[in-house]
Amino acid sequence: MNKPTIVLSSNNKGKIKEIQALLPDYTIIPQAGYVQTEAEESGLTFVENALLKARHAARHCHLPVIADDSGLAVDALDGGPGIYSARYAGASSSDQDNNQKLLLKLAGIPFEERTARFICVLVMLQHAADPVPLIAQGVWVGKILFHPQGANGFGYDPLFWVPNYDCSSAELAPEVKNALSHRGQALRQLSSLLNK
Repeated sequence: MNKPTIVLSSNNKGKIKEIQALLPDYTIIPQAGYVQTEAEESGLTFVENALLKARHAARHCHLPVIADDSGLAVDALDGGPGIYSARYAGASSSDQDNNQKLLLKLAGIPFEERTARFICVLVMLQHAADPVPLIAQGVWVGKILFHPQGANGFGYDPLFWVPNYDCSSAELAPEVKNALSHRGQALRQLSSLLNK
């Protein structure tokens, strides 16, 4: 039996892999086959941007769409980089560029004051005009390390210290990360909404 297909409003291979692992009853495909342009993330919140991305993809693919807007909120930076996490060091910045900028911004801040949280908001639309989107969110609390550690994951994972495991997110096995992470929490919430 074929699994229902859901388009992920992203081409990020790391996100696709994580979401597929957490939604095994569905086939998750990237938007690349349908959408040639990126949605303009003009919202001021994770929820607004996730909705903008989902609607943009749904207009092109005519399949159910999941969009994720996620980022890192650091208390010492008044919640920054927040919704600008992916482009913190500039529009076409790499993960390494963003990590370096974050470390520069936190220079001189002691470890106790480097509290942070990863936030993920997932929106699912059945079609572009869906008036009742499913919305799920997850929050993962930790601290920002002084230098990168670990080779797993992507984004800010090498700098995000996970208190109960005394290591960075990038040092966790993928299945452990999925059990703990903001995206894992949001996906489990979304999965239970889908099952209803």
